[in-house]
Amino acid sequence: MGLDWKRFVVAAAGAQDQVMGIGQLKPHGTEILELASIAVFPEYRGTGVARAIIEYLLKDSPRPLYLMCESSLGALYERFGFRSVSYAEMPRYFQRITKLAGLVTTLARRDTRLLVMKLQ
Repeated sequence: MGLDWKRFVVAAAGAQDQVMGIGQLKPHGTEILELASIAVFPEYRGTGVARAIIEYLLKDSPRPLYLMCESSLGALYERFGFRSVSYAEMPRYFQRITKLAGLVTTLARRDTRLLVMKLQ
């Protein structure tokens, strides 16, 4: 949803610039910005690639900054200063996504839930 490759950063290494991971800062209108699309190829997980991408994107990004993740990943993003926000604190965009994700989670009978976090 809303992918624009001009917003992405790509982590690459080696003589052939092997892609290791990606991430973006995704705008929602003019006032909401989301840390999004953080993905690392399996062979590079646990090597600091995701951390480097996140730190690079956070370096000069305006605040507040939001993100959505599975609840199991909340502790990872807390290390960067993000905190979980309640439904009432969420911008309308994230409220809509949270409702939809809750329905899907219930129907799929999954234990994890969507977490919306904010960095001031």
